[in-house]
Amino acid sequence: MAPMRKDSWKTLSGIDLPLTGTSVGHFSLPDAGTPPYTRGIHNTMYRSRLWTMRQYAGFSSAAETNERFKLLLKRGQMGLSVAFDLPTQLGLDADDELSFGEVGKVGVSISSVEDMIVLFKGIPLDKVSTSMTINAPAMVLLAMYVVAGQEQGAKMEDLRGTIQNDILKEYIARGTYVFPPEASMRLITDIFEYCSSSIPKWNTISISGYHIREAGSTAVQELGFTIANALAYVDAAIGAGMLIDDFAPRLSFFFNCHNDFFEEAAKFRAARKLWYDLMQERYAPQNPKSSMLRFHTQVAGVSLTAQQPLNNVARVTIQALAAVLGGTQSLHTNSYDEALGLPTEESATVALRTQQIIAEESGVADVVDPLGGSWYVESLTDEIYTRAKNIIEVIESKGGAMSAIEQGWQQQEIHQSAYQHMNEIESKDRLIVGVNHGEMDHQPSFPAMKINPKIGEEQTKRLMELKTSRDKILVESLLVKIQSAAKNGDNLFPHVIEAVRARATLGEIMGVLKEEFGTYMAPSGF
Repeated sequence: MAPMRKDSWKTLSGIDLPLTGTSVGHFSLPDAGTPPYTRGIHNTMYRSRLWTMRQYAGFSSAAETNERFKLLLKRGQMGLSVAFDLPTQLGLDADDELSFGEVGKVGVSISSVEDMIVLFKGIPLDKVSTSMTINAPAMVLLAMYVVAGQEQGAKMEDLRGTIQNDILKEYIARGTYVFPPEASMRLITDIFEYCSSSIPKWNTISISGYHIREAGSTAVQELGFTIANALAYVDAAIGAGMLIDDFAPRLSFFFNCHNDFFEEAAKFRAARKLWYDLMQERYAPQNPKSSMLRFHTQVAGVSLTAQQPLNNVARVTIQALAAVLGGTQSLHTNSYDEALGLPTEESATVALRTQQIIAEESGVADVVDPLGGSWYVESLTDEIYTRAKNIIEVIESKGGAMSAIEQGWQQQEIHQSAYQHMNEIESKDRLIVGVNHGEMDHQPSFPAMKINPKIGEEQTKRLMELKTSRDKILVESLLVKIQSAAKNGDNLFPHVIEAVRARATLGEIMGVLKEEFGTYMAPSGF
């Protein structure tokens, strides 16, 4: 057990705090850290170690984002989380004609390992944990991270962090897919296989309900669709010849936390039990960590309003508190001005301070699962569990997550939920303060983050200089090796690492894979 954060645990009035409760009324509660982990995956939870405060950041150039990273770390952030711009998410270099006007807009622009090196300049990658929200080109970005770490002097086995690498939810809700589903699953299982032996501390996927929820799903749909996707990844890895305990301990999840406080806390408790039960029933792993659901939470971006944006501080606080009471392992709190633009330095600091106040001043981290035993929370946990499991059974009746996606079932379910939610707001059956309730005629102005308008030109110039200075023949030979591996079924990851090391660009590597795998367009209407 990790050292205690404090010597004694008391309320502000000096009342001794128990670690946890075991039974209330007709509920008999197992300890946290024991199956089925409804109450948490660690027996002392935040008494031993707080959740990781991992603020999501990225904009403009690697150099500017590096400055924001250092600012957040200086102010108490515990881990890094990288937002990439749209061209990077789609595997395009900054000088691609399709990238025009989008470089650096909604995240940082990364076209080569040189950008990655600048992004983490002065930040030791063997000492910090990094999460990267990247999917279709996840293998290439992780390869860049590996090479950047090695050129700092870090060993692969010391690198810690997470890549999202969750392509199924892209087909369902977000849209930054590139390759057809079968090829996408091949890339994911190659990452699982390579990292299990070479980068053992890396979380190889973050199976995401966040974007499903942002697209308009309910909390129950978010959980059901996400777990169904996770089962599809497990089956794909086993189908590729891996053993469950070789990769399952490094699976992680990423959930949204919306405004319905008790539903969200109960959702997280239900998620742990549901994952444990399904893993035990279907795969019988021997390693206990294979059945533990570990997750990152981000509060709901879609709940933020452009009207009266300071109200968002209250929304973020409520959502973050629900995530902590639900037992999250790491947390991102949104900035109050994100409905207006990228977070300013001031708003990003307020978002981080919100987590720190919850951790150090509210007392909620001092007791394990303090909502456990509440008749409402326990019954809500059970109901969410049952309803989410029913969704999974429907998906399986359609042939599994991938087959249901190809039929457009999840997409249509989300559209219906989003439409119902919007109707409720428009009819005022659901009140949103500042939007259809508590409205104000005068809207105060707030400073907006401004992106360097010449970032595209500057990135294009950097790429030109890189391509002039590198060993062109070596790069071309390594790209050929990637294409051959894609064709003959060899694990692609080591070939991608070597190409990145030789300064092949993101767009060049993705281009070779497109030639072999093709690209994907969703059926009309989905």
